[in-house]
Amino acid sequence: MRHSTFRQLEVFDAIMRLGSFRKAAEDLFLTQPTVSMQMKKLTQTVGYPLFEQAGKRVFPTEVGRELHKTTREIFDDLARFDMALADLKGVRRGALSIAVVTTAKYFAPGILGRFCERYPTIEASLKVCNRAHIIERLIANKDDFYILGQPPEEIEVDAEAFLANSLVAVASNDHPLADQKQIPLRRFAEEPFLLREPGSGTRAATERLFAEHGLKVRVRMDLESNEAIKQAIMAHFGVSILSRHTIMMEIASGHLKVLDVEHLPIARSWYVVNRKGKSPSLVASAFRDYLREYAAESNRLGP
Repeated sequence: MRHSTFRQLEVFDAIMRLGSFRKAAEDLFLTQPTVSMQMKKLTQTVGYPLFEQAGKRVFPTEVGRELHKTTREIFDDLARFDMALADLKGVRRGALSIAVVTTAKYFAPGILGRFCERYPTIEASLKVCNRAHIIERLIANKDDFYILGQPPEEIEVDAEAFLANSLVAVASNDHPLADQKQIPLRRFAEEPFLLREPGSGTRAATERLFAEHGLKVRVRMDLESNEAIKQAIMAHFGVSILSRHTIMMEIASGHLKVLDVEHLPIARSWYVVNRKGKSPSLVASAFRDYLREYAAESNRLGP
């Protein structure tokens, strides 16, 4: 095992968590052949099979389960080291200010909450605004970081993708298109649309998709929140394209349905952004490192 690499163990851990080479590849932003190659090398190092195939899922062998126990111990030890190192660097005290666009409110509190569990003496604040207000705060340099679906082009910023953000077609669960497969985008465009206000990143992505295929969105209503859009969809006012993060509860409860529409979902990412050249505090640096860790290890809110 001395010849195995940390990356191989990361890939192995992702497969164990997700039960699929494909999902592990998506989770780690790798290609599936790369994941397969990493596991082939790790298997050769161990000298025994680590997984068994059963349909589309893979299951660990007894050797695989034993290796996973050791892998988790290694990762836990490294996490404890990170915390100790943070203490030595002075991250035990300080303040952190994060501002996020409204769609990010469905996952950002959980990420920030787990960060604060790691550093319980840090004072953290989370502000939720529409994109226009986020840009205003960014220009004024009011916060440590900003989370957006698309970095602004009008300001020089440092931006880093850290989480998948799939935009999906959404309708009520009893919509005429709800049970259809491979719906043409042109047919979907015939439906009345409920969209966020002009300037919204989700709206811009929707309009760009339709324009690329020579179509135009039939806007029935502009709404200033995702909650209002979801309620309007359930009331049969129309359809929409929304971030999958915003509809997880409604999908689980059966009130909304993700439609199978060609050219969808739109693959996007969430970005952590700050003014270009800004020197982060120790606390801000620790939060950015945590987001990188989150992206590499869990990205579990993605599709």
